[in-house]
Amino acid sequence: MSISSPSRTTVPAQRGDGRLPGAHLGFRPDIEGLRAVAVVLVVLSHAGVSRLEGGYVGVDVFFVISGFLITTLLVKELGRTGTISLTSFYSRRATRLLPASTLVLVATLIGSWLFLPSTRFASIAKDALFSTFYGINWRLAAEGTDYLNATAAPSPLQHLWSLAVEEQFYFVWPLLLLAIWAWRKGAGVALSVIVVVSLAVSVHQTATAAPWAYFGAHTRAFELAIGALVAVGSATFARTPRIWALILTWSGLVAIVVAAVVFDDHTAFPGYAALLPVLGTAAVIAGGTSGARGGVGLLLGTRPFQEIGKLSYGWYLWHWPVLMIGPAALGRAPSLKLNAALALGALALAFASYHLVENPIRKRRSLLLGLSFSASAAALSLIAMQFTPPLPVGPAAPQTAAELSAASDPQARLTELIKASAKQTKVPSNLTPALNDAGADVPRIYADQCHLNYEPAHQDRPCVYGDPNGAKTVYLIGDSHAAHWFPAFDLAAQQQGWKLVALTKSACQVPSVLVWNVPLKRPYAECVTWRDQVFDRIRADKPALVVMSSNDLDNGGLIDANGNRIPTSGRDDDKLWVDGWQKSFDRLGQPGAQLLLLQDSPWPKGTAPECVAAHADKVTDCNRPRNRSIVEPARRNAVAAAAKARGIRVVNPLNWFCTTTCPAVIGNTLVFKDNSHLTTAYARALAPLIARQVIGAS
Repeated sequence: MSISSPSRTTVPAQRGDGRLPGAHLGFRPDIEGLRAVAVVLVVLSHAGVSRLEGGYVGVDVFFVISGFLITTLLVKELGRTGTISLTSFYSRRATRLLPASTLVLVATLIGSWLFLPSTRFASIAKDALFSTFYGINWRLAAEGTDYLNATAAPSPLQHLWSLAVEEQFYFVWPLLLLAIWAWRKGAGVALSVIVVVSLAVSVHQTATAAPWAYFGAHTRAFELAIGALVAVGSATFARTPRIWALILTWSGLVAIVVAAVVFDDHTAFPGYAALLPVLGTAAVIAGGTSGARGGVGLLLGTRPFQEIGKLSYGWYLWHWPVLMIGPAALGRAPSLKLNAALALGALALAFASYHLVENPIRKRRSLLLGLSFSASAAALSLIAMQFTPPLPVGPAAPQTAAELSAASDPQARLTELIKASAKQTKVPSNLTPALNDAGADVPRIYADQCHLNYEPAHQDRPCVYGDPNGAKTVYLIGDSHAAHWFPAFDLAAQQQGWKLVALTKSACQVPSVLVWNVPLKRPYAECVTWRDQVFDRIRADKPALVVMSSNDLDNGGLIDANGNRIPTSGRDDDKLWVDGWQKSFDRLGQPGAQLLLLQDSPWPKGTAPECVAAHADKVTDCNRPRNRSIVEPARRNAVAAAAKARGIRVVNPLNWFCTTTCPAVIGNTLVFKDNSHLTTAYARALAPLIARQVIGAS
């Protein structure tokens, strides 16, 4: 990040040909102090300080600083020599960035192996590999649009996305600057184009594809380019009258702090919102170029800001893995007090790594040395991906699917298995799916694109399963909590000779409501369009049975008739939710078609595979009481009552998972793949119950 660049800047005078000369580079204590502001905002935000939810804007401050400092250095070299030594430039970057980041990466892999659930290790090792080659931002952007990753625990290497964005900019900008340097004022024009195009793309994608906007280099380029524009225009800013320089610096700092206090996780960011901290940072740097006394440098130049600014790169690198791994290592739940202590510990690590690693090595400017760090980290990541921490296992357990398939009374046999499993303390040696495979365990309709992710609004595939030539047709519709029933319905439909049509979409429930989509950070219009299309298809097809199933939660809240988002805290939106279900009942009801409401499945205790991995010697710690396994119970009961009032059959699946307790493992089968979705193995095991109680009873 920019915290890795030395706080030395150019205070140039304009040359006659309009290009910036190579001027003396002087230390800018205000920029060093600005780094301290940025890193403190980020760390406090990540530590959970509620007043600073928007502290993530510290990253934007770093981007602007970085664009300014790097461009200043390049312009100085161009003015002095007429060219840029790319080898020297990349050598400086490599020896400055890679030693510390490689140390943190290796330490994070070791800490993850020792203290985090084994189910996470392969993914973290993959994050390490992507981080080594500065591509983790694109990996995070892709995962951010995957609904099944929405509840995954953050990676302890997630924060390295911003370093990746900067390095991608550093790779392109020297080449572009070198190519246009012969053109009078070419740098300013090129940067202006980057600002306009990148900002426009950022605004558009923030509204349509928020994860790509947040993590993308293309949507953050305008922030670095604005910093670079300040560098290109530094000759002009150096002549700023004192009063205006003071206004620029102080108002810029206020803008940064205001953004950190006012913004939160619901802010559509970056987009237009990013302009507040970005322009604020540019104002501080531009105003400080004049060297006028009385500016924000009076505050930022004090020793606390200078010392923290000096350690900001290391503190940024260390703080996130320490916050992510520390609680698990200490066996304590995260809290503000604990996080504050861990953040201070990360600062101590930054101090040590600065003096023992960063400073000694960065004086040895060698591209080969830098590449050796990358190669070593990449090799370690690849090796780590092949191994996961071993888990203790107990004796083999009854095979759930085989037991239920052979039982004359599947429900009675399942109840016996649940009772026995609730007392089982060890992970069975024949567990299926394996804990490390559970995260990727999804029904085939995902690969077939019959389950749609967020962005698609239309389903043009037939999505026919079961017995394609069956005389009767059953539709399975809803969100991912309908999709996870697919393996059971597919097998049951085959056995009963029914044709199955499965139409599902992530976070898109059956009730006719408009919800707020959290990853996209906007109303989920695609859901409304898709749901209308599905309803029209069902009415035209006139199936014998329509099975409706949905998550009882509503993602990020409901949008009322006036287009206002109902707050998720202290809300009273159950009536709107029930009314939405009633509208859907009315739209789907037609002569000869039977509707069936399959209520939501219970929820496990946390993320089931991670819990089981963390408590492999005492799996009972992952069991959940039946009465606490249902989310939104009042809403659930109201919807069921509304369905029954219309003569719609309601099936409550609780007895398929729980007696008085809901075990995380039943027989030899892991029940949930994450914090709410069934494994395909357990869903398929329930096919005899689906055949008897749902399809066969229709």
